Amino acid sequence: MLFASLGSSSDLFSHLWQTVLPVYISNTLVLGVLVVFLSLVFGTFSAAFIVHTNVFGKKFLRWLLLLPLAMPAYLVAYLYTDMFDYAGPIQRTLRGWFDWQSPSDYWFFDIRTLPGAGIVISLVLFPYVYMLTRTALEQQDQNLLRAGRLLGLSATKSFLSVALPLARPAIAISASLVLMETLADFATVNYFAVNTLTTAVYDTWLGYDDLATANALASILMLLILFVVVAEQRARAGQNHQSNRPNQHIEIIKLSLFQQLFISGFCWILVLAGFLLPFALLVIMAVEYSNMAQLTNLVSPGLNSIEVSFYAATIVTFFALLLGLYHRLSIDKWRILPSSLVGIGYAVPGTVLAMALLASFGPLDHFINDIARTLQFKEPGLVLSGTIFAVVFAFVVRFSAIANGTISSGIKQIPHSVDLAPASLGVGVGQMLKKVHLPILRPSIFVAWLLVFVESMKELSAVLLLRPFNFDTLSIQIYQLISDEMLEQGALSAILIVLLGLLPIIWLNRSKELS
Repeated sequence: MLFASLGSSSDLFSHLWQTVLPVYISNTLVLGVLVVFLSLVFGTFSAAFIVHTNVFGKKFLRWLLLLPLAMPAYLVAYLYTDMFDYAGPIQRTLRGWFDWQSPSDYWFFDIRTLPGAGIVISLVLFPYVYMLTRTALEQQDQNLLRAGRLLGLSATKSFLSVALPLARPAIAISASLVLMETLADFATVNYFAVNTLTTAVYDTWLGYDDLATANALASILMLLILFVVVAEQRARAGQNHQSNRPNQHIEIIKLSLFQQLFISGFCWILVLAGFLLPFALLVIMAVEYSNMAQLTNLVSPGLNSIEVSFYAATIVTFFALLLGLYHRLSIDKWRILPSSLVGIGYAVPGTVLAMALLASFGPLDHFINDIARTLQFKEPGLVLSGTIFAVVFAFVVRFSAIANGTISSGIKQIPHSVDLAPASLGVGVGQMLKKVHLPILRPSIFVAWLLVFVESMKELSAVLLLRPFNFDTLSIQIYQLISDEMLEQGALSAILIVLLGLLPIIWLNRSKELS
């Protein structure tokens, strides 16, 4: 991709740089900062309230706050635009109540703006911050907080001075995840007409038919992503807050009735705005507009989505298991390198990844066809860049880090004595893995497969650029209907994607409660 962009002789990039590209870069940075800020506010405060206070309804809010992760941001964007626009039910009701006749009679915020996009995306991504921060707070050594209390700190100051700084690594990781997801977002900003580098890559290639300039723009976006990854790693370098004998018995801060209601309301608003309200609107659309024709139209893209997601989840989980066991059982000093390299893929936005694969697979396809022509064989065509191979390959690269992290976490929970005991009984490595390790890792393997499957079902950017002709997935179908202002016709598809997204959340919450 870099080579293709540097070798370009097109004047389009120079023209964009002199006109709109600085605005695209500025919008990208402002949107990223806004989403990260809002996600940190929503996620950090809600995690702190759930862990350290007796907030009303915390048993339910503890897992309900994870639900917005199942809702694609572009769905929330369309649903809220339909609800809050000038012709939407909210403004129509206000005009009826106050007898307003035109937009000049009153002011109402415009959701289809950069701040609106930031709010919508943060409502969907804040659970990353909430989940990692909550886990970090629950695993902290409470003796450190009690030491602060003994030194005269109040409960609030003890949290701000001790607990929050101890959770900073988890907060930094979650913030970097939110930022990378924001920079990778295409459908939401495109629907809101907010021009970012992601939309510029798509428009330059398909609108201006200039692949080299699109590669150059994708390279700029990739450099921003690499900067985020390096900054996050350097921010956490050398941080170690482990205790030899941690005390995880959390002392709950007692709140007044008013404080409980206020904080509970804050958390419920996040759940309502991020999941319950959008899902309810989808259900209403499905009930009002669904028919047999929609069910029939759902079959083909549904099967396509299941096919590529199944291939990707199976391949990714298989290789993640191999890498995890290799890292566990090998004595090679470089054994951590493969897992580290594979993990980079998650940082690459789907649009950039698609451009990189096209820049790689396109010339390789032509090379294969040239060889076939020289040998007088039938030309195979675009076997790499023109089939679902490219889509599955993109999913494997993009989501390998998810499976690696899940399976590695499961492997770390297996005592090292389990590795030595079978060998002392004369059992070979193959039998040990089959009889001991794989049964223990079965839950982790299933969760890894399920997470990758769901993420592949929701992925839009990479599929939009890499899909073969006449190959639609559920995400593509929903995006096309949203672009045509006809989501009502695809409400069933949207509900199916959301329900699939709930599966890993429910499973992980159930596993946590059982443990």
